[in-house]
Amino acid sequence: MKHTSLQIIRDEHASLGAMLKSMRMLIKCGPADSPQRFFDCLRAMLFYIDEFPERLHHTKESTLLFPRVLEAAPGLQAAIAQLNSDHEQGEKAVRELQHLLLAWELLGDSRMQAFVTAGLRYLDFYQAHMHLEETLILPEAEKCLSEADWKQLDAAFRQNMDPLGGKYPPNSAYDRLFTRIVLRARVPVGLGETDSLT
Repeated sequence: MKHTSLQIIRDEHASLGAMLKSMRMLIKCGPADSPQRFFDCLRAMLFYIDEFPERLHHTKESTLLFPRVLEAAPGLQAAIAQLNSDHEQGEKAVRELQHLLLAWELLGDSRMQAFVTAGLRYLDFYQAHMHLEETLILPEAEKCLSEADWKQLDAAFRQNMDPLGGKYPPNSAYDRLFTRIVLRARVPVGLGETDSLT
């Protein structure tokens, strides 16, 4: 039986994974001749991560999904503790990145390397985090959770409405953010050029 919450989590991971890939491309290419577009796009992406995955997606995983999986599969205690710690660290890390990006934009290239180093490290961290969830936690949840668990999880995750996912009803508060990212971000997230930011 397919569970809506698992599909939503996987869809949200896919959307976020595509955006992280686009962020990596942006960071590695740098601002080139379009610094305003470069900084604007990265600011919007980091704000999206702070606003949606960090505050909504992760909260539901930590408060609803992980406790149920831990109760049914106590052997996953170390992995779940790691994921919860990642959620706590991730919120702080994305805000630090927002600050580092602003410092680079306002103070110049002397602040570039600090952002690039922290940004690439954060992207690696996030990819590893999602991989652990998808290869260990979600398969275990499919095996061990009850239908009552799934009913509650499905109802909770249906409310997420990821603005980048495109499969759920749009949240009008995020329409401008979604449009900005799509128009300025590189493929695979947006419509931006693949070889140039101009």
